[in-house]
Amino acid sequence: MDSNQNNISRRNFLGTAGMLTAGALLAPKFLFSQAKAEGPVEIIIKAAATAKINVTKLRGNIFMLEGSGGNIAVLNGPEGKLLVDGGIGVSKPHVLAALNSISNQPIKVLINSHWHFDHTSGNEWLHQAGATIIAQDITREHLTRSIHQEDWNYTFAPLPKAGLPTVLFKKEHTHHFNGEKIHVETYRPAHTDCDSSIYFPNADILHVADTFWNAYYPMIDYSTGGSIDGMITAAARNVARTTNHTVVIPGHGAIGNRAQLIEFHDMLATIRERVSKLKNQGKTLNEVIAAKPTASYDQKFGGFVIKGDFFTKLVYKGV
Repeated sequence: MDSNQNNISRRNFLGTAGMLTAGALLAPKFLFSQAKAEGPVEIIIKAAATAKINVTKLRGNIFMLEGSGGNIAVLNGPEGKLLVDGGIGVSKPHVLAALNSISNQPIKVLINSHWHFDHTSGNEWLHQAGATIIAQDITREHLTRSIHQEDWNYTFAPLPKAGLPTVLFKKEHTHHFNGEKIHVETYRPAHTDCDSSIYFPNADILHVADTFWNAYYPMIDYSTGGSIDGMITAAARNVARTTNHTVVIPGHGAIGNRAQLIEFHDMLATIRERVSKLKNQGKTLNEVIAAKPTASYDQKFGGFVIKGDFFTKLVYKGV
């Protein structure tokens, strides 16, 4: 059996998750009474156990791993490996094989961009492999408790102690490793209330995590302080911090650039304006969804977990 047959397609399995998400919007009681065992999160976790990890070399000794939840950045060198995000824990064998394909250097540092499971559920095994975990203090707080995500009808359990960050910061953090002076800075609440960007100045590579989903509608997590207005502000900040030379690592999607950041920002701002106008006219959520305020963007941005109708719901909730 070839690798395409042996591995569940990332687009297919997350597309299925997206259909379930859209279904949850329109008929949540029916969806989850009929399929309680497998909502979107369960499907994503199951698929991550077999998903192929793609390794892309960027600049210098920096690589991107794609296929285990959020995109993972890897800085490799004589001091070992530094990772930005650790993916989904069930992907451990595949992530480890991908890391070993880069070099046999040990894993030394892990930076969490925010608390979400597809970026942090690999924390425990990465710590056990030798990584010191760095994160914003709010990220650690979220990882210590159960959080119910209403929009996906899922409750995330706290991480075990071995998976919790031990080096904490409030607003920014600088880390020297393998000749890079890595800058970590927080955003105001956007995707969540604990988003951070990670910048590698020598290589001019900016990991913006889930404040940017390249060519996809993003999730906005209202359960932990996210907002559409915050996402728009974060998107504008990302544009301002980059040049045409900057390599941008998104939370999800292909490696990006400044032009794509601008396109993403404009999409968010336009849909927010459309939804707000309809809501201010007194239209209900279902009426706004029926008006298809995302229609002109669905072909470009609707091919991943979040479909146009569900993104409309997220925006409606925040305006």
